Amino acid sequence: MTEPPATGSLHHVELWVPDLRRAATSWRWLLEQLGYELHQDWPDGRSWRLGATYIVIEQSPALTAAGHDRRRPGLNHLAFHAGNRERVDELARRAPAYGWTLMFQDRHPYAGGERHYAAYLEDQDGFEVELVADPG
Repeated sequence: MTEPPATGSLHHVELWVPDLRRAATSWRWLLEQLGYELHQDWPDGRSWRLGATYIVIEQSPALTAAGHDRRRPGLNHLAFHAGNRERVDELARRAPAYGWTLMFQDRHPYAGGERHYAAYLEDQDGFEVELVADPG
């Protein structure tokens, strides 16, 4: 028997993307590398689940813009625990083959500060993820 999720924990995140096929390639690879499993698959979207949390990408007909700008009000980025430093480095190295670009290359892997080891990636639609290494 499993315990119910803690009150206040994240249930799901839904990202509206301008090109589902392109986004699915990037997000499928990344989320599956982080332990998520495909949860739902429908003509306009996909979702992946890890425990009680799932992440959705959807190409909705209700979109009002052609792209995402993380610098506008709204979502700036998603940050994921990504394992040890070696795993973060491996994901950052492999990410470009799946449509991700390493951000802040001149400060990588300490773009978040000298005590914060992480890789910051951006997909082709402007969505940013932060892959945070375990402390130590």
